[in-house]
Amino acid sequence: MHLQTADFSFDLPPELIAAYPAPERTGSRLLVLDRADGSITHAAFSDLPRFLKPDDLLVLNDSRVLPAALETSDGGLTLLLVEETSPGHWTALVKPAKRALPGNRLRFRARDGSAEIEAEVLRTLESGERILRFYGPLDLEAFGEMPIPPYILKRRAALKQEALARAETAPTVDDRERYQTVYAKAAGSVAAPTAGLHFTPELLAKFDHAFVTLHVGLGTFRPVKVERVENHIMHRETFVIPPGLRERAKDRRVVAVGTTSARVMESAPSLKPQTGSTEIFIYPPYEFKRVGALLTNFHLPHSTLLMLVSAFAGRERILAAYREAVERRYRFFSYGDAMLIL
Repeated sequence: MHLQTADFSFDLPPELIAAYPAPERTGSRLLVLDRADGSITHAAFSDLPRFLKPDDLLVLNDSRVLPAALETSDGGLTLLLVEETSPGHWTALVKPAKRALPGNRLRFRARDGSAEIEAEVLRTLESGERILRFYGPLDLEAFGEMPIPPYILKRRAALKQEALARAETAPTVDDRERYQTVYAKAAGSVAAPTAGLHFTPELLAKFDHAFVTLHVGLGTFRPVKVERVENHIMHRETFVIPPGLRERAKDRRVVAVGTTSARVMESAPSLKPQTGSTEIFIYPPYEFKRVGALLTNFHLPHSTLLMLVSAFAGRERILAAYREAVERRYRFFSYGDAMLIL
């Protein structure tokens, strides 16, 4: 079976793209899909305990998002720092790319205006990313912003224009708090493991849970541009499985909180403690070895994330659930509502 990228399409009205998180983390809606019969239940995220078993083990990704979005002092370039390959050397996505040629010097000003730092474009990779060298220590907390996905920023801009036309004030949000899970620990991601954004410490304490780490890089969110799914190549991402997880997961249903947690466990199904890297690309008809249930958000059309959940529940059932979610006005993508697949 040769699946086409176009097989993972669905229609989504732009107004259903969540520009802001729910006022409270647990205030999102929850669509529960039974993959055995395709039945759907609609609930609130705070209802999650009633859909899981007492012996379930939730496994969450504790990677922390880096404030890795930068803008040059003159506003001419925006950057997303992807990975520090050696001290002071970073791979980065740069827009507009044609203005970031090898040898160019870029200046950045701290968010509070108190300091500046300079970087040089060293070279361009085949993938289009740039290698930058920063002159001096780069404090991302001082210089960087959270790497909010472009579709959220685009939707916010539209909402601000609508509010301006009505002489109203557009909503605001502290992305440094809300685009980070409450249990984030190990810094290294350029995008949030968004299924975990719905948890508060109080709700998480109701479940037996454990953590893995996968630093979200380009592999997770880079769009699929090939016609045939099997020809897509994932970027390598680093993961950590801590000691004790294999023993805790033995003979229990493992509930992966997010596609990143699922990818860690499917990359190393023995769950032996290790630090490794993965390029695993999960799409139908992949058979899961470790994940018994999956908690996730609603994903972009044609994305590797939509392909992963389709492998878990079946493409037709996932697309049917997405159609129902659209009909019932669920909020989509990173700051949107959640789906539990049992």
